[in-house]
Amino acid sequence: MRSALRSHIIICDNIEVRSSALREQLKPSRVVLFEPDEINFKIEHSKAVIAEAYIAEEAIKYLIISARSFTEDAQNALLKVIEEPPRNIEIIIITESKSVLLPTIRSRLQIINEQFKKEQRHLDINLGTLNLATLFSFVTAQTRLSKLQAKELVEALYYRATVIDRLALNDDQLNRFERSYKLLDLNARLQPVLLNLLMPFIKVSRAR
Repeated sequence: MRSALRSHIIICDNIEVRSSALREQLKPSRVVLFEPDEINFKIEHSKAVIAEAYIAEEAIKYLIISARSFTEDAQNALLKVIEEPPRNIEIIIITESKSVLLPTIRSRLQIINEQFKKEQRHLDINLGTLNLATLFSFVTAQTRLSKLQAKELVEALYYRATVIDRLALNDDQLNRFERSYKLLDLNARLQPVLLNLLMPFIKVSRAR
């Protein structure tokens, strides 16, 4: 007997094709697909997922959530059912970028990246030695980015700070990264968001 597939996140290039393929893969298990016609996966969609999750099942039931973007309220509503899923319920999220998901969601589920390998974005900025001139030069160069690209930039900056520059971020800096995601979700202008995010790194570099 095939073992059950556990809850996880799939990052892929075509969510519609991947959702359809997954439904076929999971047969004959019961599968319920949540694929809203709207751009965002909203709180009402999360409520539908939660309601379905609490319908008792004798065998494994898979709830597939397929969307390109998710509101913060919708993701927060899903947290409890992801952390403590009812018996025989597995949740699979399919989307095009992990940047559209809150860190609280990403940290609770395994992420499987099925996208074609893309060249990692090179950030020519050292956050450990950042000065005002470099900061303003970097920020003013960030123009015409989509919301998704802006969020991916923030994620790349976090990677740069913690992995490449090996900085130990304090609570304020960590909170600024989290707040940057939220502001970009609300369509805030990227350049002010970046200034607010990166200014504290100047203080860090001066203290070194």
